[in-house]
Amino acid sequence: MTDDRSGRVAAVVLAAGTSSRMGRNKLFLELGGTSVLRRAVDSALEAGLDPVVVVLGHESDRARAELAGSSCTTVLNPEYARGMNTSVGAGVGAVPGDAAGVVLMLADMPLVDVEMLRALVERYRDSRAPLVISTYGEVLAPPILYGRALFPELRALDAEGCGKRVVKLHRGEAIELSWPASALSDLDVPEDVERVRAQMKES
Repeated sequence: MTDDRSGRVAAVVLAAGTSSRMGRNKLFLELGGTSVLRRAVDSALEAGLDPVVVVLGHESDRARAELAGSSCTTVLNPEYARGMNTSVGAGVGAVPGDAAGVVLMLADMPLVDVEMLRALVERYRDSRAPLVISTYGEVLAPPILYGRALFPELRALDAEGCGKRVVKLHRGEAIELSWPASALSDLDVPEDVERVRAQMKES
């Protein structure tokens, strides 16, 4: 198979977790006039990622209702409670075979924006690297773009982690994009929500 990078790049948005530390489902919290879940999916669509595959698990019916009218594709991961990589496998398994790559995203990182996603794709297309990673200061975190050659490795992951084993194996070949540490804002506990809302007002 030739390494053709001109084709479409998909997104897999991981949105199956239970939000146990938040005390309620963080995907449906309102940020900037829309839900956390819809914000992530809309960013992926606006960035031109195609298809946008959203992996659901906990409260999947409610999530589907939240995404009504969106052109994303939803996939149910019945094994989501076993770990995040079961969702990675389910999502990558739903990506069409003609996709040149896939951007792995977490639904609860609301400060990941359209420009960041487009930059990942642009750098991937302009390189021969197997993946493009994001770093925030010293922290490596999504979004991460995996080239098509790495899809089998992503599908073969066990339950724990978030594709980081694949990153570790290929880190020496990866392109790294550095983002402000302030953009690394995931939503785990209630205090995180107010902090992110304040950051959004400042930007």
